[in-house]
Amino acid sequence: MENDWVSVYCTNKPYEAELVKGLLENADIEPIVMNKQDSSYMFGEIEIFVQAQQAEQSLNIIKSHNNE
Repeated sequence: MENDWVSVYCTNKPYEAELVKGLLENADIEPIVMNKQDSSYMFGEIEIFVQAQQAEQSLNIIKSHNNE
């Protein structure tokens, strides 16, 4: 991944990753989901990346959703 992408969210729960992805897409932000989980044992992390210039906005969206 190029240097202009940054990780804004990390989880081990696939449904949380999809929820955050949807929140960002609704705000016209293009997220990339990188699933690093082992498919057999379901351990590992799922990371969501956005372009660096959208990182602060993305973090604010995620934070405001988590505070609800």
